[in-house]
Amino acid sequence: MNLELSEEQEAVRRLAEDFVAREVAPHVVAWDRAESVDRSIVKKLGAVGFLGLTIPEEYGGSGGDHFSYCLVTEELGRGDSSVRGIVSVSLGLVAKTIAAWGDEEQKRRWLPPLASGDAIGCFGLTEPGTGSDAGNLATRAVRDGDGYVVNGTKMFITNGTWADVVLLFARTDDTPGHKGVSAFLVPTDTPGLTRRTIHGKLGLRGQATAELVLEDVRVPAAAMLGPEGKGFSLAMSALAKGRMSVAAGCVGIAQAALDAAVRYAGEREQFGKPIASYQLVQELISDIAVDVDAARLLTWRVADLVDRGEEFATAASKAKLYASEAAVRCANNALQVFGGYGYIDEYPVGKLLRDARVMTLYEGTSQIQKLIIGRALTGVSAF
Repeated sequence: MNLELSEEQEAVRRLAEDFVAREVAPHVVAWDRAESVDRSIVKKLGAVGFLGLTIPEEYGGSGGDHFSYCLVTEELGRGDSSVRGIVSVSLGLVAKTIAAWGDEEQKRRWLPPLASGDAIGCFGLTEPGTGSDAGNLATRAVRDGDGYVVNGTKMFITNGTWADVVLLFARTDDTPGHKGVSAFLVPTDTPGLTRRTIHGKLGLRGQATAELVLEDVRVPAAAMLGPEGKGFSLAMSALAKGRMSVAAGCVGIAQAALDAAVRYAGEREQFGKPIASYQLVQELISDIAVDVDAARLLTWRVADLVDRGEEFATAASKAKLYASEAAVRCANNALQVFGGYGYIDEYPVGKLLRDARVMTLYEGTSQIQKLIIGRALTGVSAF
């Protein structure tokens, strides 16, 4: 495998690096304290092409490969995971799923505004009582004439209060388990759909995370995405690619922790010399560096498999598992390098640790990733 970036990929990476330095880095602390990213960032992400990566140009996208997409999400994760999450969900989970499963009318309606940032999407899967058990949804979509009436509640929905469209998963028949689940594209201005911002999060504080409540929400039959009863398969295929994006974002967190630790260790003096000269500090930094490289290589392997059209789901679970746990270790080690200053939000490593911690939970917990990997290796399902 050639691990050298192509000229085009390196140009995309530099573009993302410059974007983060200009549009994200100066605001990170303020956004975190305010628990809200400036919404103008969405249009800026669209204008530079980041919300249209891998989406065909005929639908308003900017094209490109999944490797480039990972490079962008890594840089955004290095800058602010709350901004990375906007792209990972609106593009990675929603727009890409519409591109893969949508009919021509759905693609023409939703992909151009999602790619440009004129619209933003959210992924309505998780419920108050169903997180890892995604096939056991309680939200119901009951057929009524030429459409469906939806009732239910969704929880911890990224982009939820900003979104213009929800990729919503609901049970359309009484078949037990995942076989009765279907997917719908529901505009958020549909009567009966209300949203509530979730405050007080440990990390990703700037991200618009919401509870969605659907009370007699009527959607037309044409809003169904993919075949009826295939919603769970659609969700799992979206999440498999989504785990690649989360892994790339975790590499960004880990890289930011490494950069901060190296810089601070060279500046901070104790006992008359920089703390970088002490072997135990060097050990902390070297551990971070190894985790960064290992997580990045696992993530790049997933992107390479996707771009070559090969099976990637297990590799994505491996990358997500390792990179998310590594991001926590790296941020924690960086905080140790900073000492007491790492505990103050004027310095970056405390936020990195808080943001990293949720990565082991969403889009499949670390335990779920281990079950997926184990099932793939043994052929025995735990579900």
